[in-house]
Amino acid sequence: MLGTGSALPSHVVTNDEVGAPAGVDHEWIHSRTGIRRRRWAKPDEATSDLAAAAGRAALEAAGVRGGELSLVIVATSTPDSPQPPTASTVADALGAGFGTTAFDVNAVCSGFVFALSTAERMLQGTGGYGLVVGADVYSRILDPRDRRSTILFGDGAGAVVVGPARGTGRLHSTRLAGFAADRELIQVPAGGSRLPASPQTLRDGLHYFTMNGREVRTFVAEKVAPAIGAFLDDNGVSPGDVDHFVPHQANGRMVEDLAGRVGIPADRMRATFEEYGNTGSASVPVTLDDAARAGALKDGDLILLAGFGGGMAMGLTLLTW
Repeated sequence: MLGTGSALPSHVVTNDEVGAPAGVDHEWIHSRTGIRRRRWAKPDEATSDLAAAAGRAALEAAGVRGGELSLVIVATSTPDSPQPPTASTVADALGAGFGTTAFDVNAVCSGFVFALSTAERMLQGTGGYGLVVGADVYSRILDPRDRRSTILFGDGAGAVVVGPARGTGRLHSTRLAGFAADRELIQVPAGGSRLPASPQTLRDGLHYFTMNGREVRTFVAEKVAPAIGAFLDDNGVSPGDVDHFVPHQANGRMVEDLAGRVGIPADRMRATFEEYGNTGSASVPVTLDDAARAGALKDGDLILLAGFGGGMAMGLTLLTW
C-alpha cells in the first residue's frame, strides 16, 4: 500500500437537518449512533467525481502518475449509472493509459476490502501499479422519512495505490466471506432486472435503501466478531498485537461494541463516523487515510481492516504499514 487519499463533499448535513423529516433530533441520533454530522454530495456531484478526487490524492501520496496505472477498481453500490462501469470514468479522469484494466466491484460496504484483495492478486508478480477506490453516494437512495437508515449515511470516497512493496509495508492475509441467506437484511428492492424501475415502484418507494437495523446488529455481533477472532488466530495474531483496527463505520455504537467483543483496545480503533457517518464502501479507506494523514500510522504498525454489510458479506485484511 503505497499511498492513500480521500474526498468528502463540502456540503455538511447536521443531525437536526437529517432528523427532522424522520421525526428525530440531534440527541436521539447521537446517543444511538455516535454520529454528529455527515457530508452529502451536491446535485452536480456523482460517485465518479468523489472517486477521482480521492484517487488523485492517493496517487500524489504514492508518487505515482495516472498514466502508470495498469489497474483501476472502484468498489461501489451507487455507481454513476448501470453502464459503463464507474471505474472507466475514473480511469479516464486520472489519465490512465490505453489498455488499463478498469472495473467495478459491488460487495456493498465490504466492497473496498474485496477490491483490495482482487487488486493484490491481479498485480502479484507484475511490478505494476493499481488504484483501489471505495466510493458511495448513498444520499441519492435514502428515504428521508426512514429513521433507521437516513440518519446513518454520508457520501464520500477513499482510495489507495498498491504496487511493489516499499520498506516495511505489505499485505499479509485477506479473508472474504459471504452469508447469502441473510442478504435481505440490507437491500434496494427496485431498479434491477427482477423489479425494474416503474411509476409503481417509485410510488411505493422501492428504489430506496432499506435495512433491518436490529438484525444487522445481531449479524455483526454473532457472525462478524467471531470471524475476526478466528482470522487473527489463524494468522498467529492476538487482538493486543493489532496497532490499528479500521472497521467499516456502520454505526459508532455498533463498531465500538464490535471492538470490545473482539478484544481490541478501544484506543486502537480508528474512527471517522462522528464527522462523516457511514460512507458505505468508502468508510474503510476514508478512515485509513484519515489516520495516515494525522500521522497516526508508523512504519511497521500492524493494521486490521474489516468491512462488512450488504450481501451479507465480510472482508478482512491484515497488513503492515
